[in-house]
Amino acid sequence: MSNLRAALAEDMRVGAGNVLLMLAEHGADRDTPRVTFDVDVDGIPAWTPFSLATLTERVAARAEWFAGRGVGRRDPVAIYVTSSADVFLNFFALTWLGAIPALMNGNMPTEIAAAYVRKLRGTGVVVDADHAGLREYDLGMPVLGDASETGTGDPAKAPPHFRHDGEDPVAITHSSGTTRMPTAVVHSHHSLFAAIRAVRLTEARPYGQVRELSALPAAHAAGIIVINQALCNGYQILCLSAQGGSLERGTERILDAIERWRPTGVFGFAVTWSELARFDLSTRDLGSVRIWSSTGDCAHETHVRNLIAAGSHVEWTRNGMVQVAGSKFIDMLGSSEMGHSAFFMTHRLGSDRYDRCVGRPYPFAEVALLDVVTGEEVPVGQVGQCGLRAPTVAPGYWNDSAATYRTRLGGYYLTGDLMYRDEDGYYYQVDRATDALDLGDGTWLYTALSEERILTGCPDVRDCTVVAARDDDGGPVADVLLVLHDGADPARDRGEEIRAGLGAAAHVLRRIDVVADDDVVLGPTGKVRKFIMRQRILAGAAER
Repeated sequence: MSNLRAALAEDMRVGAGNVLLMLAEHGADRDTPRVTFDVDVDGIPAWTPFSLATLTERVAARAEWFAGRGVGRRDPVAIYVTSSADVFLNFFALTWLGAIPALMNGNMPTEIAAAYVRKLRGTGVVVDADHAGLREYDLGMPVLGDASETGTGDPAKAPPHFRHDGEDPVAITHSSGTTRMPTAVVHSHHSLFAAIRAVRLTEARPYGQVRELSALPAAHAAGIIVINQALCNGYQILCLSAQGGSLERGTERILDAIERWRPTGVFGFAVTWSELARFDLSTRDLGSVRIWSSTGDCAHETHVRNLIAAGSHVEWTRNGMVQVAGSKFIDMLGSSEMGHSAFFMTHRLGSDRYDRCVGRPYPFAEVALLDVVTGEEVPVGQVGQCGLRAPTVAPGYWNDSAATYRTRLGGYYLTGDLMYRDEDGYYYQVDRATDALDLGDGTWLYTALSEERILTGCPDVRDCTVVAARDDDGGPVADVLLVLHDGADPARDRGEEIRAGLGAAAHVLRRIDVVADDDVVLGPTGKVRKFIMRQRILAGAAER
């Protein structure tokens, strides 16, 4: 397998759009269990491991089905479904044809999904039973069929696999929609594989069998990367689906799957870890987990410490290898546009570098913290906008060149993160640029950093959202929304701890509210939609 990994890394034909083809050409074992889905697939029961041969055969059936409906090279096809199997099998099938799968998070509201599809101006869309309501809208493209039909094609009649160039578009994913409408992000054959080539195929293979569980949204760029890197590394992977229902029940399914499938590694977004914080993990059997891998937003210290106390890891001693309590948490700051996380930070029991530290950049990433007015780099210790140069960066936004160019400055892609760097070369994310508030005289309210410090100072708070805005008179105000742990007293005065968390911005605190989970507006990927929260809060203040 080590020779296969090296061969795949060196073969520049390999990319995100042809992993199955390249594994076959390089002689990968076709019979070993590779991918497991938590839903039935074409009569194959849920939880049945797919070998590379079975996976390829099921993908070929879908490629023939799409080809029979006229789909071919460069045709954008939207996929609006629930199960991870429907996302990934149709992704592989469309790239087989040289088409461009536009993967949509199944949690996107139907009305917004319809507007998003219209803007794609694609060839067609595939839905499932959960999303059949999309058929009622004027989409500007036909509904090609239900996802349950796509596997009925004849795999023996699938056309030859398309041969990709590195710059060919192979996927359209979308941003989290935390501000307004989700934005369509286009990825190339090489950009969506660059980190796998540079890091995942060259790093040391973990000891023993590797079994990875992905709780990432399958339709996200991170979902595609994780399944492709598992296939290329020869790891086994379980791809969970967003089955709907409450966040609590969805998160409990993750715990159930860990106990059932016994993974050594678990992938998720920051929201996954905040939801796991509602459970007493000591009552669950999580001993198989060695590593928790996070991407998207920086994870909160309190949630990280909750996880690394669970699981186990291997240590070598004078008496040989031993399994010891405690796991590792790898925090990787990333986004759809970044293509892959640019930073990584490893936490373990006893580590103490938190306060929204995202670590150091990966070797493939060139990072600069910029003053967006002058374009110059800011000095150590000063907050600037994160600029990124990396082969992973998405080429741009689909059908929106204006947005593409607005995010470029001095040859860098502006990630939208406000960060500073310390003397040791570690980077810290303090907020998103759209959420921070300038209070004047060099003072800023950084909402994400405030949330981090409030959570650290209030152990009975499970999650926290700080919303900053300007009132009708133009003055800065901040509201703090707290979601409490079960049994916590909602009437307890937490004002002192919250003001300490806000620091120099404490004077703009307007109110503190204890809220339920449903009172916090989330986007399709679980991120807080602070743009909507600001509108709601200001509207409520006007009514009062």
